[in-house]
Amino acid sequence: MTGVGRRLVTDRLRRGVRAARAWGRASRPGPAGPLPDFLVIGGQRCGTTSLYHYLAAHPSVRGATGKELQFFSLHHGRGLRWYRAHFPTLAPGEHSFEASPYYLFHPSVPARIAADLPDARFVALLRDPVQRAYSHYLHTRSYGAEPLSFVDALDAEEERLARALRDGPDTRTAHFALRNHSYATRGRYAEQLERWFTHIPRERIHVARTEDLNTDPAGTYAEILRFLDLPPFTPNSFTRHTRRVDSGPAQLTPPVLDRLTTHFAPHNAHLSTLLSRPPLWPPSR
Repeated sequence: MTGVGRRLVTDRLRRGVRAARAWGRASRPGPAGPLPDFLVIGGQRCGTTSLYHYLAAHPSVRGATGKELQFFSLHHGRGLRWYRAHFPTLAPGEHSFEASPYYLFHPSVPARIAADLPDARFVALLRDPVQRAYSHYLHTRSYGAEPLSFVDALDAEEERLARALRDGPDTRTAHFALRNHSYATRGRYAEQLERWFTHIPRERIHVARTEDLNTDPAGTYAEILRFLDLPPFTPNSFTRHTRRVDSGPAQLTPPVLDRLTTHFAPHNAHLSTLLSRPPLWPPSR
């Protein structure tokens, strides 16, 4: 077995152990706590893990039992009692939250959340969709769920998703495709936010850029705290947290970069109009 093969096997074993532990915790929830005050809803590969750690460090904030509970996407059938059991009992002035980046994208989530969390607030973290798509591809490939090249995966994406969604968005097949093979589709942020705005008042959803969190973490974090009505606070550090990806040979070549830039241009313009903001990622390439 090659070094790459051994690493893939090791990674799969580690993921299996983590998944087993997570399911073990989920199957034995503790006493029911209060529902969360706010959620980080996405997007995937946009820095939500870092933001989760920054928010969890706040002295007035208590996190759930894990970063991605995925209740409103994967486990809604378990009921609110199961969900509440993953949140701690709070002292006066404390707030709880979770972060599941699949929430922004999954089509069933906004209506479910509107019904179950009528007063919560939400933070969406968005990254340049070109870079996000390639990072997503590398992430999926790193754990063995993507056998295709990046170009071939982009070419196959529409058909893959359509086939997986034939029986609705909540089957195992649909979840697998939506989570793993939605490289370009997930970068069409305006479509996703419009679905959220149909169910949730806009003033309860804060949209931030990943690039701003990276270049000005203190300022971006302070804006998010103000939106959440949390007291000012600065963590000891703004260390970036991310799940490892397999970089491999570079597949985001100039032709692919141009292709994706052209693809996302109208969607980025739509997002700018939707949010009444200047272009989040000006077409400088």
